[in-house]
Amino acid sequence: MKLMIASDLHGSAYCTEKLMEAFGAEAPDRLLLLGDLLYHGPRNALRDRIVAVRGNCDCEVDQMVLAFPMLGDCALLEWGGLTLYATHGHLWDETNPPPMARGTVLLNGHFHVPACSPHEDFLYLNPGSTSIPKDGSVGGYMVLEDRTFTWKDLDGGVYRAYT
Repeated sequence: MKLMIASDLHGSAYCTEKLMEAFGAEAPDRLLLLGDLLYHGPRNALRDRIVAVRGNCDCEVDQMVLAFPMLGDCALLEWGGLTLYATHGHLWDETNPPPMARGTVLLNGHFHVPACSPHEDFLYLNPGSTSIPKDGSVGGYMVLEDRTFTWKDLDGGVYRAYT
């Protein structure tokens, strides 16, 4: 099973198109979006394969143009033997984690910087921003396959991995 994870599209039509090209090339089972999607976020073409959480820049009116739900502040997924707690990062993050079971992987975006930090009770990961990378990072996404998280640029080039 393969999961593609992205965050902070912030309405970039170009970056959304590049992400959709990467989605086609990666051929994951699902796409997990960690908020701040619109104005031109992926809409109806992949609706049955998207899991999305609300970001601090997403609002209720945005839901009217989407054919998939994204108004929840978090999503809990079991994927390939891992428990994933997905949230945008404006409410819960590495320094303020939500209540979750020991061994959970906490995924959030919001900060626009890729991150990987093992903690005693959880693993914290951030895919970075697809459209507005910060601190010298590149626009991209993350893939989870066979319990390995891989960060990739929008052309599919690998620049980091964690098992």
